[in-house]
Amino acid sequence: MLIPVLLTLALLFAGLLAYAASQPRRFRIARSIEIAALPDAIFPWLNDLRAAQQWSPYERRDPAMKRAYGATTAGTGAHYEFDGNRDVGAGSIDIVASEAPRRVELSLRMLKPMKADNVVEYTLERLHAGTVVTWAMSGDSPFIGRIVCLFFNMDRMVGRDFEAGLASLKLLVEEPGAPGAVPLQPVAS
Repeated sequence: MLIPVLLTLALLFAGLLAYAASQPRRFRIARSIEIAALPDAIFPWLNDLRAAQQWSPYERRDPAMKRAYGATTAGTGAHYEFDGNRDVGAGSIDIVASEAPRRVELSLRMLKPMKADNVVEYTLERLHAGTVVTWAMSGDSPFIGRIVCLFFNMDRMVGRDFEAGLASLKLLVEEPGAPGAVPLQPVAS
């Protein structure tokens, strides 16, 4: 009786591993929001790593997070390191491309809770009534990550964070007198 149960469990486990192996080797998570402002008014908030403290949901998760900035915080070459609690993790962010006022590309290197190298991209698309801002992240999905995604919907989890961050950004840009808003001067990229 024990052998059939063990064989069934082994087959289920093998099936789970085979299903995980069949999942895409790359991922992309993206969320967008329309902001009633021109791209020029929004771009500085995305192009300055220090400005992200005003709107990023990750900054709020650990007020005691250790932060270190490079010689520059805005535009291509800007660098930021962070070491926070288990909700934030540890890693670094570098701006690798800055195309005012339409696109910022960042390299996100996570060290904790799991090592990962991802690309984060903010894009701004001008519309009649304002600007559509998209926050996207993409990268490789290693086998262990594909197994984790069988149990946790990473698109939903990270997507909620992106939605919250974009909503905060919208508030800062559309209502500059809102609590916590700090006037930000455009930075040349």
